[in-house]
Amino acid sequence: MTLDVLHTQHQRHFASSKFVYPVLSRRSGGISLGVNLNPDKVCNFDCIYCQVDRTTTSDTQFVELPQLLSELDYFLSLVTSGELYETEKFRHTPPQLRRLNDIAFSGDGEPTTHRNFADIIEQVAALKRKHNLPQVKLVLITNASMFHRPHVQRGLELLDQNNGEIWAKLEAGTAEYFKKIDRTTIHFEQILQNITAAARVRPLVIQSLFMRVAGEPPPAAEIEAFCDRLNEVTTAGGKLSLIQIYTVARKPTESYVTPLSDAEVDAIVQRVRERTGLTAAAFYGANTDAIEPAGSAAKDDSHE
Repeated sequence: MTLDVLHTQHQRHFASSKFVYPVLSRRSGGISLGVNLNPDKVCNFDCIYCQVDRTTTSDTQFVELPQLLSELDYFLSLVTSGELYETEKFRHTPPQLRRLNDIAFSGDGEPTTHRNFADIIEQVAALKRKHNLPQVKLVLITNASMFHRPHVQRGLELLDQNNGEIWAKLEAGTAEYFKKIDRTTIHFEQILQNITAAARVRPLVIQSLFMRVAGEPPPAAEIEAFCDRLNEVTTAGGKLSLIQIYTVARKPTESYVTPLSDAEVDAIVQRVRERTGLTAAAFYGANTDAIEPAGSAAKDDSHE
């Protein structure tokens, strides 16, 4: 079984888990333990490519912190002992990917909207220390909308102190395209300001999902504007360690959203490299006839 097949087989619940879920992540190159801080499916974005079925209500509406920590403790033991690879879901994991890369805060909404975000980061970091896993990253997968809030800034500082890495969403170059793709009342300028301010403190990974919308790929002018925004961040003193260019890998809720071809993804990566001088990596999609339906996996293609 290939990695391309494996990374489309994520399940929201592994066994009886409510808040923590193991994923074979194509972008981290190993196992990622996802932590879902939004089981109520509430998000301040409504992205057209989102995987979450928001037409149904989750069984769990609130984060039960003791259970979340208990589940994470269990999965950390399962992965580090190697028992994870004896389960049906992970027994075909290639040998080179049988490594725990990170604990990722992602799921059914924007994790930084949780009012106890910083406290949860602190307690998860303590569990990582308990298992003597200093090399395992704490990854925040985020739309960067809340970075200006004091409690989120405290959480980001805790990430910095515990081998943290921030993956910030930026997949538009103009306010018009941003509104079309991400469907939020939050202003594009706020996102750009937040990314720039955070990147001045520590290097950020930028995660950028591009797709066909009603059969059309992103306009060339939009890719140029996207490169302009990246250059503005670095010119202002922001540090960007990697630009992840990827596309739809699982069937989204909106039927008019489909993946770019590998060649189209490669072309965007090449243009980003040429225009910005930044390190950029390509992550490809899948045939939409063969991938899982919406609602069967993580909130979007960001955690895989």
